[in-house]
Amino acid sequence: MVVFLLCIKADLDQVASLSLKPGANLCLSIKNPLSDFEVREKITIDTSEFVEQEPGSREPAHHFHIKWEGSKKKSTMTILSEAEAKSALKKASKKSKSIDLSPRPLGQSGTFVPICAIECRGIEPYKFHCLGNEFIVETEGGAKFEDDVDLSEGDWAEYDEENDLSVSVENFESKLMAV
Repeated sequence: MVVFLLCIKADLDQVASLSLKPGANLCLSIKNPLSDFEVREKITIDTSEFVEQEPGSREPAHHFHIKWEGSKKKSTMTILSEAEAKSALKKASKKSKSIDLSPRPLGQSGTFVPICAIECRGIEPYKFHCLGNEFIVETEGGAKFEDDVDLSEGDWAEYDEENDLSVSVENFESKLMAV
């Protein structure tokens, strides 16, 4: 089992936090870690539902599975809750104890911030693709934008009328890191 972190960075203007919506669909490109030629581009994972298990299955609950060519077992991917992620990261590495997946500022230094943990068994996610409605933006004035936050082209802007603020997210980037 390998835990991957989905990390993001962006230039923020009047934005207090940028986070994933609970239950948002994630679009990832994956590959077989044992073979360079077996890839699946842009698979969509519904994080609010687990895949139905076959009766008598010993596999843990998961959000996505695939059976690679020549493999006897299914490879699985599970999007971890914040508590599950903390537990898995403590087991994976003593250095990871400080990793926090809760909504917070992205930091102005241009460093990547983890926002989601993915437990993988026989799958390696290598690219995140924005679908266009998976993020929540909270302004410094406290207003939340949950609909139509589309970062698929790397930029998003809106006007917070309650607090008279122009808010934006620019130069959005993401990466997946193995822990």
